[in-house]
Amino acid sequence: MSDQMRLGHGDERADATIIDGIDASGGLHCETTALGVLLERAGLSLSEAMLFGLGSGLSFIYWDSARQELPFLGGRVKPFELTQNLTSRLGIELRVEETTSPRKAWDRLRAQIDQGKPVGLQLDSHDLEYFGSRVHFAGHVVAMYGYDHDRAYLVDTAQQGGEVSTSLESLARARAARGPMSARHRAFVVDVPTAAARPERIRESIVPAITACAEEFLAPPIANLGNRGILTTATRVPTWLDRVDDPARDLPVIAMLMERAGTGGALFRNMYRDFLAESAELVVHETHADVIRESAVLFAESALLWARVSEWIARAGETQDAESLVEAAEMLRRIAEIETAAMTRLASLSDTGETRGA
Repeated sequence: MSDQMRLGHGDERADATIIDGIDASGGLHCETTALGVLLERAGLSLSEAMLFGLGSGLSFIYWDSARQELPFLGGRVKPFELTQNLTSRLGIELRVEETTSPRKAWDRLRAQIDQGKPVGLQLDSHDLEYFGSRVHFAGHVVAMYGYDHDRAYLVDTAQQGGEVSTSLESLARARAARGPMSARHRAFVVDVPTAAARPERIRESIVPAITACAEEFLAPPIANLGNRGILTTATRVPTWLDRVDDPARDLPVIAMLMERAGTGGALFRNMYRDFLAESAELVVHETHADVIRESAVLFAESALLWARVSEWIARAGETQDAESLVEAAEMLRRIAEIETAAMTRLASLSDTGETRGA
């Protein structure tokens, strides 16, 4: 058990099985935080923004149904799609397990930890004892790197504390949750072949990742997704005073989830801006680099407007003023224009497969 350590009785985690050397500082987004932990352990270290971009993670979704207490605004692709995109694109082995059996799920998870492998888990954040928001969200992802007789040791976002723990009972409830975006006790691990970690493999993957993300954003299959989804949201937002049960309570929650919980809002636009800025220094063609830099500027502008949208939504809840929601809708239309322009430019990039020398 060279990859692990068992802590002594003098430690607060006495008799725990902990994988040593894990960076538990946490990132901005749950899935890239967890994926970063797994990849770094397997020998590949990338910035969180690069993980997000190579996974073609940027998108938009507006979802509302009779089963939901509140409308859902998402600023990224659906849970786990980013991980699948990135591992496929770089040639990384991704092993995923799902089961309806809580006992099998725990036995498999514990076996991976015992072998020194951190494990990614998709679960409902509502049941995690340390989590700041008590709203159900079954698309949350964490990395687990240890356990003892009653607690699981996890890496979550920096906002949630980075290095955190929750009881095994709460972890089991979170993993078994059903409903929108849930998975059947989904757990995953990665292995990184030598070829996948080569700098040239990373560089060669940038333009395909960018163009795939842009094309998906510009041609979504339904009106709730991508640039069409932002415009759909603009038409729905002015009705929210009547849509929610308690505007003074519910609209600030929607705004908080957008900005601080990271489901929508500025967070992912800022991450994609940073990915584009990093990518512009790696692609070989100066014309490509110019387009990527220009698009990064557009996403920086978009991010500022997303933050203002959440402010107007929160204000509408505080004041019960429908005009605040009208203002939010106008900003959403402007965002749709900006992001459509940026993604149209990015979709025009051709994949030549050439890279700048190391």
